[in-house]
Amino acid sequence: MATAYAVRSERLDTRVTREEKETIETAANLRGTSYSDFVRMAVKEAATNTIREYELLTLRQQSQKVFVEALLNPPKPNERAVAAAKRLRQETA
Repeated sequence: MATAYAVRSERLDTRVTREEKETIETAANLRGTSYSDFVRMAVKEAATNTIREYELLTLRQQSQKVFVEALLNPPKPNERAVAAAKRLRQETA
């Protein structure tokens, strides 16, 4: 996690339109922060959200594959599962 005292040695350059720059400056002023701090925080937030969404989507796809595989090729029940099924039958009979 970055702190106010973190050493910022990397540089990020980008070209923007005049309208984009004015919008960013206005937003930075409304937040009471500098233009560059606002851009840095906004870009980091967007990047973090993009990564989180990608990881969530990937996890969902993997979970779906595991679920479908378990439906198509269910594992054989172990001893505890067999015992639990017997108890259930006895209790509901």
